[in-house]
This record gives sequence, C-alpha cells and structure tokens, in this order.
Amino acid sequence: MSLLLARERFRAIAAQADKDIDLATAALVIAQEEYPSLDIEAYLQQLDQMAVIVEAKLPAERYPLRVVKAINAYLYDELGFVGNTSDYYDPRNSFLNDVLERRTGIPITLALVYLEIARRIGFPMVGVDMPAHFLIRPDIPDVEFLVDAFHRGEVMFAADCQQRLTEIYGQPVTFNPRFLERSTPRRFLARLLSNLKMIYLSQENWHKALAAVERILLLFPEVSMQRRDRGLIYYQLGNWIDARLDLQAYLEAEPTAQDAPVIEHLLRRMSQ
Repeated sequence: MSLLLARERFRAIAAQADKDIDLATAALVIAQEEYPSLDIEAYLQQLDQMAVIVEAKLPAERYPLRVVKAINAYLYDELGFVGNTSDYYDPRNSFLNDVLERRTGIPITLALVYLEIARRIGFPMVGVDMPAHFLIRPDIPDVEFLVDAFHRGEVMFAADCQQRLTEIYGQPVTFNPRFLERSTPRRFLARLLSNLKMIYLSQENWHKALAAVERILLLFPEVSMQRRDRGLIYYQLGNWIDARLDLQAYLEAEPTAQDAPVIEHLLRRMSQ
C-alpha cells in the first residue's frame, strides 16, 4: 500500500464516530505508513488466534480477577510479552505489528494487545488515560481495579497509581481522580501518535514527525497546539508558506499563549 493510500485510510477512520473505530485496525493503519507492505488482516488474525487460546484457558467461573490472571499467564508467562525498559523510545514500540512480532512494547501498545484479546473473549475492558503511563481496567460495575499491561498485567488500585506516578516523575504527585478517566478510541490513537511525534522530534526526523502531527490533526483538528507544532516542523523543513499559515492560526486561537512572543519572532523572520 502506498503512503497516500494509508493516509487516506486513516483519514476515513478519523472521520468515524468513536464507537465505530476499531483500535487494532487503526493502529495497524498507522504502522502502514512505516511499513507499506504490512498485511493488516494477518495481524488481526493473529489477535483472533491469541484470543481463541485464552478462551480455552479461562476458568468455568469468569470472575474478573480470574480472567485477568488467565490473560496474564498467556501473554507474559507463555508468550513472553514484556515492557521495553532498555529502549523505551524505539519507534517500533509504537507499531502494533512490531509489538506482536517482537512481543515487546510500551504501556499503550501492550495495553492495546490486552484490550483486543479481552474484547474477543467477551471481557469488557477500557483504556485509562493516566498521565505518563497508560493503563486499562475492566468495564464492569463495582470492579475498581486496574491493570498495568507494561508490568506483566499487575493489578492496581488508585493508591498504587499514585505511587506509580511518583516513581515515574521522581517526586511526590498529587493524585487527581481525573487521572483515571476512561480513554476513547480517538484519544487513544492521538496518544499513540503523540509518542511517535515526540520520538521523531527528538531525532530531528522532521518528515516523520510531520506525518504524526498531521494524523493527530485528522483526529482533533481543533487543537491549536498541534497546529503550532506542525507550523514549527514546516519551519524546520523550510516550508515557510505553510509554516506561516499554521503559526498565524495558532496566534489567532491562542493570542495570550506563553510562547506567543517566540512564534511572533519566527513569523517576523519569515517575512523579512
């Protein structure tokens, strides 16, 4: 598949209502821009097969903790899925096909594998948009625990989440119940793309960073900060016409932004 066709396919996904977005397919379409020959159906079938195996291992009484224990035993003990702590910012950690092949990923992509298996066995789970560390939880009344797919499916409660954030940030974190809000497919995909964007910006790989931002804007066209970032990437690429359009739009939307003087300086420079 060409890059253009992969982008158009993602555009069609982004135009869907949240309830109609298939996360696994969307994540694989994101990967298709990196791997044009990627066979999406083959990886979806792999997830199907994994779910069939988990289904056969489930206990007769499907209490939530027992189901989680069965998924954990299969993913982490039998298949050896693991969080990539040695090379966390390897872009391959953000591509679902790579995660399935290498059995290595970051919190959000390992959570995606977990969510897709859970959905296929009829065990409702949802993503949780905790800052800096994506989690999942059963979508079942009165079930209050969460699951950390990055740490071998560890079962967590709110106090554990606060401790996890303190470990990540290296300082005490004031916990806010909003940290455990349910994610949506659109927000999930934007967070996945934001990981790629951050990685490519740190590498100064402007073209791939631009591709990530463009797809975030397909999901959330109204987010002015993404428009700003696209303008800054255009500036780095020497495309000053489009850079001016995006940066001017950002200032119009956010006239009192803290970085407004910096953006105004760039605009003056491009107008000289």
